[in-house]
Amino acid sequence: MDKINVGWIGTGVMGRWMAFHLLPLAKNMFVYNRTLSKCDDLVKEGAIALNSPMEIGQKSEIVFTMVGHPQDVQEVYFGKEGLFAKAKKGTLFVDMTTTKPSLAKEIYAQAKQIDCDFLDAPVSGGDVGAREARLSIMVGGDDSTYNKVLPYFEKMGKSIALQGPAGAGQHTKMANQIVIAGTMIGVSEALLYAKRANLDGNTMVQTIAKGAAACWTLDNLAPRVLKGDFNPGFMIDHFVKDMKIALEESESMGIKLPGLALVRELYQVLVEQGSGKLGTQALVLALEKLT
Repeated sequence: MDKINVGWIGTGVMGRWMAFHLLPLAKNMFVYNRTLSKCDDLVKEGAIALNSPMEIGQKSEIVFTMVGHPQDVQEVYFGKEGLFAKAKKGTLFVDMTTTKPSLAKEIYAQAKQIDCDFLDAPVSGGDVGAREARLSIMVGGDDSTYNKVLPYFEKMGKSIALQGPAGAGQHTKMANQIVIAGTMIGVSEALLYAKRANLDGNTMVQTIAKGAAACWTLDNLAPRVLKGDFNPGFMIDHFVKDMKIALEESESMGIKLPGLALVRELYQVLVEQGSGKLGTQALVLALEKLT
């Protein structure tokens, strides 16, 4: 595969690792983050920091975005100094943010109007998955575009699949977040129960993680809780955003998700207490306050 100029926007907890894995595939890598100092590690490895998404789009043949919220995605693509302001014909855009399926469809439509291509490709796996290049990547868009981007996805993840047309990647990520919400409250309640029953938490987790209760959350986040480590692999603020999108989408489809609604309510308590920057494993703190 010939090397081309690669653009990357969003160098946060996960984005900086994902961009790092793509450096070997890039002729030049151009990076941007609202806080430019967060690009420093990549610049030290040879990336070139630019001052706006528009500049990234002008210099790159393929651009990846990994930002925070739907409004951030909207600004990065449609803003006055956004990617579409002076996009070159033939540029390929890939949004790896978790955002609204409807926004993914809007970006796809606009990209086609200016003779560009677009994929929505949200990911799951947290900071560990990003650092170790074993993310799950859920893609929406055209087959031909997906095949062009697949070598880049393979540098970042282990489970990669085209889910359907534009927006399908985001819908799949919503399903993923619904499952995570359910497992998170289950694991948190189990840890609280074990503590009150005077069990050794580590022994308990190691034992049940080998049976029917086995899940990513037990393996990766329960040990952090037992150490009192609530630093973010994935921030509560972002998870609350995701759950809000999933609940809005489910309502538009005429379905009720009471379990998801309950978990979001518990997380919202933590947000209101100023704990939104903690990792999602901090749900156990909200449960402790109920007892």
